[in-house]
Amino acid sequence: MIKFITDSDIYKEVIVDRVPKANRFLWIGTSDLKDLYVDKSGKMVPFLEILSGLIQKNVSVRLIHAKEPGPNFRRDFDKYPNLFTGMERLLCPRIHFKSIIIDGTFAYTGSANLTGAGIGAKSSKKRNFEAGIITDQPDLIDKIAAQFDNIWMGSYCSECGRKEYCADFKDILKS
Repeated sequence: MIKFITDSDIYKEVIVDRVPKANRFLWIGTSDLKDLYVDKSGKMVPFLEILSGLIQKNVSVRLIHAKEPGPNFRRDFDKYPNLFTGMERLLCPRIHFKSIIIDGTFAYTGSANLTGAGIGAKSSKKRNFEAGIITDQPDLIDKIAAQFDNIWMGSYCSECGRKEYCADFKDILKS
């Protein structure tokens, strides 16, 4: 399956229908990261609560993002202590792709950042116009995952021209 999706369908088909069902791992790449709220059993909760629940089920969660999230996200983050040690995070100022890979069997890639306006969780009058694809095709998932993994593993760090903006790279140099 390869399916083109837009706007609120990204929220429904990826964030609501797929992410909570991850069993082994969830990889998320996004440029922007804000305090996204999602439906959980008829109640709007921080997306971080969903991630916390996955970590409690021993799902490996990795997040790559381009800049530090805002104060509301950080405040929500502090409500879920298992995120401190259970979620792996990498900050890379060059990230602009938006991808979600679940268990190596499903992937989303497209334009939507992990924000309410980007992912389609806001009303039709406030959300962004976004587009992407979802797939269960192994060869396409492998390519999306390879892009994520190459950045995660630092394949571009030694030659990167933006090291001065990369807090994680500075931490690596200190050790």
